Amino acid sequence: MKDKSKEKTVLTCQDIEKTLLRLSHQVLEKNSNPKKIALVGIQTRGVPLARRIKTIIEGINKISLPLGELDITLYRDDLTTIGPNPVVKKTAINFDIQGKIIILVDDVLFSGRTIRAALDQIMDFGRPDKIQLLALVDRGHRELPFRADFVGKNIPTAKGQIVEVKLKEIDSQDKVILKKKE
Repeated sequence: MKDKSKEKTVLTCQDIEKTLLRLSHQVLEKNSNPKKIALVGIQTRGVPLARRIKTIIEGINKISLPLGELDITLYRDDLTTIGPNPVVKKTAINFDIQGKIIILVDDVLFSGRTIRAALDQIMDFGRPDKIQLLALVDRGHRELPFRADFVGKNIPTAKGQIVEVKLKEIDSQDKVILKKKE
């Protein structure tokens, strides 16, 4: 049986809803022309987060935003260390990124390696006007010089801890927990 005392909930379902609403408003405040915004979720949990933000922004501004999905697996610099048969998910950017403000959406910002891979892949689709990063959680411990433009919650962590994001679209519940590595 799992020892729940090693887990700490840092964001509840309601916290996540409020955080995404706040982040959506920040995206609109920072970008004066919302018609140029396009959201791109990084697989896996960045995709449903991007969908939710899209819904919120469209509700606020009554506009339609392009939405893309990015799987960075084949762009990783540690591909050989993740196993002989990596699982490749869907990448779909069915709009011209030229002239767009791309908002990359990810669940947890950690070392920065996922973001580096996402930037490499996005540039294969063209050259946007700007790329901004939105992370639900920033846990620190960067290995590469990246910072998010929009952060839902900063969670100071030790290297021996894991930030686990659970989303109802994938995990049947919404919460963010901090736990020790097993």
